[in-house]
Amino acid sequence: MSYTDRDKYGIYQNASGASSSPGPGPALMGADTLIGDSVVNGAEEDLGDIKEIMLDMHTGQVAYAVLSFGGFLGLGQKLFAVPWNALHLDTLNHRFVLNVEKDRLQNAPGFDPDAWPDMSDVTWAQQIHTFYGTDMQQPGAPSMGPSVAMGGMVGGGQASGTSAGSRMGNPGNLQSGSGSTSGASTGASAATGSETGGDLGSLTGNLTGGTTGSLTGTSTPSTGGKKDIGGSGI
Repeated sequence: MSYTDRDKYGIYQNASGASSSPGPGPALMGADTLIGDSVVNGAEEDLGDIKEIMLDMHTGQVAYAVLSFGGFLGLGQKLFAVPWNALHLDTLNHRFVLNVEKDRLQNAPGFDPDAWPDMSDVTWAQQIHTFYGTDMQQPGAPSMGPSVAMGGMVGGGQASGTSAGSRMGNPGNLQSGSGSTSGASTGASAATGSETGGDLGSLTGNLTGGTTGSLTGTSTPSTGGKKDIGGSGI
């Protein structure tokens, strides 16, 4: 069964675009509809299904999908916590992709259903993220798209980065945007500062201090306090 088959409340019924109200999927999805979704690897081999979705209650983000690999390769009924951003959502076939070869999963860190680990433990988390090739300091969302191929990677971290435009809430994008904004603000501040120093008398007196701090700390406004700073008319 796929998430569309478990859609009890009509979340995805207009996802085909036939309606003027297309609904929230796949950008926003019901967690309950994802539990039970099948998981394949890049070779279209069936790996198992999603048993649970773990939420980080401190950040509000999905931390892990807990998978059962179906008991193949002698793994029994063990469960496996997979970082959320190691997955790819195949929106065409309504399933998830975890690009790990079946043989490699023999070494995947797992746990028994009656002995769940402390998933807030940093050492445990580092082991999980190292195995799947993700960065525990950069949580994010699965990549999305109508495809399976993920570039022959262990996990979906790299593919997630290259398809950032198809996801919501990508921390990397937010950080990048913040950096650009910060850079622009810094440039604007520098420009304003140089214009503020237009009073040669004040500027000459401050330059003897030899530091930006003295320039900023002891600058004096022009007579009357009406000097035009950056065109603001202050």
